[in-house]
Amino acid sequence: MGKPTGFMEFARETVRDRDAAERVSDFDEFHTELDEEERRNQGARCMDCGVPFCQSDFGCPVDNLIPEWNDLVYQGRWDDAFHRLMKTNNFPEYTGRVCPAPCESACVLGINEPAVTIKDNECAIIDRAYDSGLMKPRPPATRTGKRVAVVGSGPAGLAAADQLNKAGHLVTVFERDDRIGGLLMYGIPNMKLDKGLVEKRNGIMALEGVEFRTNVEVGTDIEPSELHAQYDAVLLACGATVPRDLPVPGRDLKGIHFAMEFLKANTKSLLDSALADGTYISAKGKSVIVIGGGDTGNDCIGTSMRHGCRSLRNFELLSKPSPSRTAEYPWPTYPRLLKMDYGHVEAAEKFGGDPREYSILTKEFISDDNGHVRAVRTVRVEWKKEPGERPTMEEISGTEQLWEADLVLLALGFLGPEQGIADTLEVERDPRSNFKAEYGRYATSVEKVFSAGDARRGQSLVVWAIDEGRGAAREIDRFLMGSTVLP
Repeated sequence: MGKPTGFMEFARETVRDRDAAERVSDFDEFHTELDEEERRNQGARCMDCGVPFCQSDFGCPVDNLIPEWNDLVYQGRWDDAFHRLMKTNNFPEYTGRVCPAPCESACVLGINEPAVTIKDNECAIIDRAYDSGLMKPRPPATRTGKRVAVVGSGPAGLAAADQLNKAGHLVTVFERDDRIGGLLMYGIPNMKLDKGLVEKRNGIMALEGVEFRTNVEVGTDIEPSELHAQYDAVLLACGATVPRDLPVPGRDLKGIHFAMEFLKANTKSLLDSALADGTYISAKGKSVIVIGGGDTGNDCIGTSMRHGCRSLRNFELLSKPSPSRTAEYPWPTYPRLLKMDYGHVEAAEKFGGDPREYSILTKEFISDDNGHVRAVRTVRVEWKKEPGERPTMEEISGTEQLWEADLVLLALGFLGPEQGIADTLEVERDPRSNFKAEYGRYATSVEKVFSAGDARRGQSLVVWAIDEGRGAAREIDRFLMGSTVLP
């Protein structure tokens, strides 16, 4: 696929970022696209590898036909590339921006050269489709009369709703927040995923016939039993929204917040009033400590930088990863690598160095005279791993430190879904409190109730949520009709 010698002729070129010092003054997306020739050259780098591991179990969860649309990009056949992309992915405008791209980790070219820019190529295809008017409503030709309720409007719920609507079913999506999108709307900051784009995509789905009901919390505003009685099928796609806490002394002090409290309030205020209403948790002028790495921790860093924090540190319990693959992460597995994400770059630009501290354990939050956090006490740890055993850590004597902090953000991941709906419907849970439903079938222990996404599998990636939503839609269609027309 692509140009047979393209990978030898063209170097990898990713999208370009606006200057770090300049972009922290706003919440706009900060990537700038390559020009036409440059993007086609990136498509040309997709080699005729024989077995495209980007499409394997190590690569893209939604089975994107990657070499095919890379070739179409190289040829400049953008409309064809769009139609090929949409065969497998309902929301490339999201994955093209926020996915960590396991497809690129599995790229065959990546064995000994920089991988193909699969994620950027995908984003370029869908963005051009919006610009050209090709991305438009396509309502189903016929309706089945079957009604499906989807609880939750994150990527799993929206993917399922989109697929079920295409099959002709009448789909209603229930969302407890005031805007549709779940994690896409309030969990990911605007500079990483513009909310105007989310609203535009939601608008297309609405014109295609999907009904969205916001400010409706299932279990409070409407009983789960009512949905079960009124609809032919119910999909629970509520996400994994119970945050992991840090139960150390001083946790109840003021100024300590879960990451999603911070991120959601910021985005809502930004959308409602451009932050003029002051209803968000401000980092302006504060010494901020973000506890926990990963994408959410980085988003907290980027948001704090845009508020104008006085200082910033990011604590990571794990050891510092390698900048390149090790024996622990052979190709084509997805490796844990040292990388500078946008927030780290911005903090380094302002404060003169990488904000991350590795192998560090939080022991206590220290109070000022008013019950507000003023410092964090930590100790360094050493990680050890015996062959065949799980890693263990030991505290290093004499390494205790106090870090100034008047805003602490906990980005420690999530434990599972909230349990109210499952309790009411008596849905069986797995040992991790997720809604129990076999992967590939998605049916819970309750007749005509299905589950998908983080509520079923636990905290995961947006692209996995889309895969699960598509799979659940296929099985719901089969349940309703006896067979399925969905892929």
